[in-house]
Amino acid sequence: MQYNKVEICGVNTSKIKVLKESEKRELLKIIKNGTPKEAARARDEMVNGNLRLVLSVIQRFTNRGENLDDLFQVGCIGLIKAIDNFDSNLMVRFSTYGVPMIVGEIRRYLRDNNSIRVSRSMRDTAYKAMQVKEQMTSKNNREPTIEEIAKELDLPKEDVVLALEAIVEPVSLYEPVFSDGSDTIYVMDQVGDKNDDKNWLEEIALKESIASLSDREKKILNLRFFQGKTQMEVANEIGISQAQVSRIEKGALEHIKNDI
Repeated sequence: MQYNKVEICGVNTSKIKVLKESEKRELLKIIKNGTPKEAARARDEMVNGNLRLVLSVIQRFTNRGENLDDLFQVGCIGLIKAIDNFDSNLMVRFSTYGVPMIVGEIRRYLRDNNSIRVSRSMRDTAYKAMQVKEQMTSKNNREPTIEEIAKELDLPKEDVVLALEAIVEPVSLYEPVFSDGSDTIYVMDQVGDKNDDKNWLEEIALKESIASLSDREKKILNLRFFQGKTQMEVANEIGISQAQVSRIEKGALEHIKNDI
């Protein structure tokens, strides 16, 4: 799917209104305390004013081959649920609450349409667990533990874990998890590989090229490819951000490749 698509589900994305946080707060108050007519009008305005939030979320799923129109409609359902369930007394931005709700709705849709078959009973257990998780998160302003979810459902902890794991969709190693505008960190960058000492860095003789690297570059490559640490682990050890580790690592590897 193209990112520059102008119309999704008949909505001209270039003309979508973006609400200020103060405007969202005011509309949420009307939805909760206004007359039925006022609440309905405010709800419609709140939905229309947050469609860009839905668009920003569905872009995370564009590499899965799903139809953008379908994802947009599902995301809007998540947005409506977020509006209906948001507690205005919580000292958080609406988007902080809304994004997980939209993501959760899209993930449920993808799981229901997954070609991997999961038994109905296990899927029902997983959905009940997710509902309990959302309710307890909203009530306690924190995510509950598996033990708390299992206790609420009166089920063994193992059954809850198995059910939730069964409906988790596969994640691509190339799925982006962070970007600071210049460097994008992918899932594969956060996965350590204990066998990396057998890869091409050890197999080909690049002593002269490696020797020309700075001490920091050498240390990062050693930690990443010979000790099998993730970028986050390297960042914590050296005392810099993960984005900086990613940038230095890519620059050092590019330097080595150019010297081959």
